Amino acid sequence: MALTPDPRLILSEQELDTALELLFLTEAALMATADGALEGEAAALGRTHYRTLFLLKRRPGLGVRELARLLALSKQGASRALADLERLGLVAKAAAETDARRRPAVLTREGAALEARVSERLRAQVARAYRAGGLDAVAGARRILSALAGGRMAPARAGAEA
Repeated sequence: MALTPDPRLILSEQELDTALELLFLTEAALMATADGALEGEAAALGRTHYRTLFLLKRRPGLGVRELARLLALSKQGASRALADLERLGLVAKAAAETDARRRPAVLTREGAALEARVSERLRAQVARAYRAGGLDAVAGARRILSALAGGRMAPARAGAEA
């Protein structure tokens, strides 16, 4: 979906700084929720591990390169996160049918269950915020966040929840 900027929208530096502050504080609040959910898990997993699980739910078959791009990680960082999750039995990797060098990752049943437990808390937090913003705000918030995500946002693959 291409976004066409509205030429009538003029934003002051103060308005933009307020938006940046809200984004930083939003990220901190969401990650505190994720951290709290991860603390209750047996394995010592961090935010990158959770983000990886979440993206694999939404985009099964991600490889290291695409994961690194989406999460703004080095390829080594993405590879390390996937290796940790694979070692814990939360992710499985197999050679792709067309290119044996490519090893797309998918969630295991245990990985999907962990992702669901953590995401349940985050979805509740986002739902409260959407309700506070009102019905008309949801579509606008989605357009703004999609524009900020830039090329990282893509439709979920078949089999992933929308």
